[in-house]
Amino acid sequence: MAQFRRNRLAEEIKKELSSIIQNDLKDPRIGFTSIMSVDVSKDMSVAKIYVSHLGTKEECEASMAGLKSAAGFMRKQLAGRLATRIVPELVFLADDSIAYGMKISKLIDEQMKNINLGATDE
Repeated sequence: MAQFRRNRLAEEIKKELSSIIQNDLKDPRIGFTSIMSVDVSKDMSVAKIYVSHLGTKEECEASMAGLKSAAGFMRKQLAGRLATRIVPELVFLADDSIAYGMKISKLIDEQMKNINLGATDE
């Protein structure tokens, strides 16, 4: 039952934070960011938010710095939107799984092209 409650809270945090980032944050450092997932600790005191950013590595670092500096504001906004007694501390982590997936896909495509070129040479 506790796992179900944590998952429900994580999804609600993800939805509300996406809205807050899109509509309420005015920090120019935060570019195009997407919340990939939220992991809430067992005691529900900490929420790890995995964020993906579209752009260069420098833009990603600036965006993460902007999110970390706005964590207090976002937590206060969440307190008004969530029906919980305690709002978890927000910890933002960069999620590079999309970039990694694109890299792997590109490598597979290159290998398939090499295999196909080798088959047509015979």
